[in-house]
Amino acid sequence: MKVAVVGATGLVGEKMIQVLQERNFPVTELIPIASIKSSGKKVRFGTDTYQVIDIETALKLKIDIALFSAGASVSRQYAKRFVERGVYVIDNSSAWRMEPDVKLIVPEINGFLLTKDDFLIANPNCSTIQMVMALAPLHKAFKIKKIIVSTYQSVTGAGYKALNQLVYERAGFETDKKFPHQIDLNVLPHCDVFFDNGYTKEEMKLVNETHKILGDYTIQITSTAVRVPVVGGHSESVYVEFHKDFDLETVKKLLKDFPGIKLIDDPENNLYPMPILAKDKDEVFVGRIRRDLFNEKALNLWVVADNLRKGAATNAVQIAELVLNIKNK
Repeated sequence: MKVAVVGATGLVGEKMIQVLQERNFPVTELIPIASIKSSGKKVRFGTDTYQVIDIETALKLKIDIALFSAGASVSRQYAKRFVERGVYVIDNSSAWRMEPDVKLIVPEINGFLLTKDDFLIANPNCSTIQMVMALAPLHKAFKIKKIIVSTYQSVTGAGYKALNQLVYERAGFETDKKFPHQIDLNVLPHCDVFFDNGYTKEEMKLVNETHKILGDYTIQITSTAVRVPVVGGHSESVYVEFHKDFDLETVKKLLKDFPGIKLIDDPENNLYPMPILAKDKDEVFVGRIRRDLFNEKALNLWVVADNLRKGAATNAVQIAELVLNIKNK
């Protein structure tokens, strides 16, 4: 199994390589791919060392699966060229997520949709993944009518340049800025670019991707995405209104029993999800579960996950595991 990682020197690409190794994915040869300026760098995988190559060189090689995390423009330019060569492509960018003929997969929710003919598969946005992980079992039981979500997103979601900005600002040094304002000791209600409707691209991802993954376009969704000076992961405050009645104990049991969810909901003992607990973990952590004060059919949740792992790299590798199983049938 020859596995390529496109964007191997970025935050998510590095995490993909780490997760492939942790999950014992059967890699016989790793092919790390990055921009020409990174060509020649070395990447360790297990006991072996591999040299980073550029993407045009990689196109000439025999590859089984390619994990893309180099941005939407690279994915739009190259993903289908890999597919044409018989490579299964799992793309972590926004390039293909909303294409009708490309499946948008969170394995625990809709992995069963994949077939051997799905050579191009989209990995959802990090903030979407953790929210739908928490909401999928509840939607199945009670049918969601409305979602209002506010996110508190780690700087790591914006890459190395964003992380460096936080580190340098905290140390009192000047550096190139990823964000239009200081991020240390600040919060920015600004994730990605603004659209004409007043929402950002990140906020619209939460709307559109949730509809597609849950397969229900009747759900009313509104979102506010905020960048915070945190490294460990993304947090979300989620208000969810249902069509059916529910009781809190059933809600907690559904969440506790859902694969990939870890319930931490004991506020009397100061136990609730936090980014510092989620960092370097693959689970989605859910807590602060409470019925809304003014709507008996509504619920409030606090959802936290490591955006580089389940929000990106781990979910992509889980998709690769599904592809492997399908190929071997």
